[in-house]
Amino acid sequence: MDDLLLVIPANSEKEDILSKLKEHPEIKFVSLVGIDLAGNDTDEKIPVELFLDDIDKFYEGSAVQTDGSSVVLTNIATLNNAKVDMPVDPAVNWFVDYNWEYGDEATGKPVGTLRIPAFLIHEGKRVDSRAVLTDTLSFVKEKLMALFAKNDTISGLEHIKGSDVEDVLFTSATELEFWVKTPLAEADIPEMSASQVMQEQYWQRTRGAVRSALEQTIMFMQEYGLEPEMGHKEVGGMKGHMDSDGHMGHVCEQIEIDWKFANAVQAADNELFVRTLVKEVFRSNGLEVNFKAKPMIGLAGNGEHTHIGIAAKLKSGKIINLFSPKEMTKDFMSAIGYGAIMGLLKNYEVINPFVSSTNDSLNRLKPGFEAPVCIVTSLGHKPEIPSRNRTILAGLVRDINSPMATRFELRACNPYTNTYVALAAIYSAILDGVTYSIDKTTDALLAELSKEAGTTAGYLEKDRAYRSEEDVFEDYSQEERDHLFSIPPATVWENMQALKNFPEKRNVVTAGGALRDQIIDAFVAGELLRWKTELISRIIPENRTIVSACQEIKSNFVTDQDSYNWNKINGTRCYLAKDSIDEKSLFTLLIKALNEGDFATASGLQVEMYDKMEELKSLYADYKMNMI
Repeated sequence: MDDLLLVIPANSEKEDILSKLKEHPEIKFVSLVGIDLAGNDTDEKIPVELFLDDIDKFYEGSAVQTDGSSVVLTNIATLNNAKVDMPVDPAVNWFVDYNWEYGDEATGKPVGTLRIPAFLIHEGKRVDSRAVLTDTLSFVKEKLMALFAKNDTISGLEHIKGSDVEDVLFTSATELEFWVKTPLAEADIPEMSASQVMQEQYWQRTRGAVRSALEQTIMFMQEYGLEPEMGHKEVGGMKGHMDSDGHMGHVCEQIEIDWKFANAVQAADNELFVRTLVKEVFRSNGLEVNFKAKPMIGLAGNGEHTHIGIAAKLKSGKIINLFSPKEMTKDFMSAIGYGAIMGLLKNYEVINPFVSSTNDSLNRLKPGFEAPVCIVTSLGHKPEIPSRNRTILAGLVRDINSPMATRFELRACNPYTNTYVALAAIYSAILDGVTYSIDKTTDALLAELSKEAGTTAGYLEKDRAYRSEEDVFEDYSQEERDHLFSIPPATVWENMQALKNFPEKRNVVTAGGALRDQIIDAFVAGELLRWKTELISRIIPENRTIVSACQEIKSNFVTDQDSYNWNKINGTRCYLAKDSIDEKSLFTLLIKALNEGDFATASGLQVEMYDKMEELKSLYADYKMNMI
């Protein structure tokens, strides 16, 4: 590893880049990494000689164009207007991706590809996810600097002056949870569910190939300068089985990897690279990795808690955390910290579509499994004794002895959340809240954030509550949660409708001009197309297979209970999947509504389908249990 070039640091000079590439002939390709609106990254193999010959064209965006109609830029790049230019982004790190299965004979090293983050430009405008975040942060920084210029004294930040702020830094960090299994291994859902309930897996010792892959991944991350903090087993999984040769087989475990924060754009880039690194390392150890939010119904899903912070660089050169108060044992946060969480919560209905945009993501967000469904925060019981409530949407993370650690953890994200666009929406909402809070006292802001539903407030909505130090799932009924914290969306369609139903909140996230109406409408169109296609082509066929597999069991001893159970099962099967001339099945009605564009009806039918499928599975399990 010492002989390999792994990273070209942000803002490197062109001459230095060319010199390093010439010193490392094992790097055979460059690849421009553009991020479409669904969070997909482009990857192509461009001979490095082309980059060396005319690096300026790559910076200008004239060296490489792509077919924008083939990526998710829905209604922006169309079949008859598909040209998209790809200028590189020199302001972030460029990672070298090595192919450890293919060596360069001349150097004896693995063949490398320099992955260069890039923007996507269509008709002269940047239309990609990286640009949305980059341009949003520029706007938010400008507005925050103007607020500091007008407010020299800020409650909770009495140790600095607004006029002392020279720069604003947006810090973020993500983490990855993922399921690991040996290829073709069947999941034993009941066994893993029991193991999860009995808490047999969390932070347990890894073994065999999983241990090797995890350790290799962490060491690779260290070499790439990604500063991993830990890797460990998560709550899901079961013990592997050892074969006659002493090798672990039938592995099915859940893993989490954490690493340090970075500026928001770099943090999103880092996450993308780590996800690729994990896949490659675990695959080289004969293991499959799954980053889906809810790969197995009934078991813990994969989260990706996203940490959000804002710091200030003072004219003295000192860096301070703008969320931390002067006296850590007196206040939970500064006025800016309070404004940040209030802006996030008040506007979350229009942030949620970017956080949870797929069927898979919403499958994870169910009561229980520590998956947040309620728009509510927790600060802790006392400022002097930090605590953590893992049942809420966005919680305050703080350490009395480390003011730089103060941040918010958004718990709803998953490994396939488009972190670029989600962070753009989040920081836009934070700006809205800080604009309100910057001239208020921390006491007044704490009182407003802690208000009861029905209490009129200056910023937060009257009929809602926004803070709870209780267990949201155990200490409130479903009706109480819906009343206090709003009803969460059940389908992708419902979630996307919020961008129409809350125009004032939509204006908050579009204010900067980067996450503009054109981008939002393209994002929504792309996600609804994916929602429709996945339902018709994957989810309904998978459910039909389950329905077909629920067959009557032949037995010499059938009781009246068995007959009753089977009749109920068969009635549910027919309701779901069997058409007649006069009566159409639920599957048929759902497909018809989707194809006709009647998404409101389709959304309701999808919810009913999920309920009926769970009912069918439960009925059939009971039926099988009684057959001997």
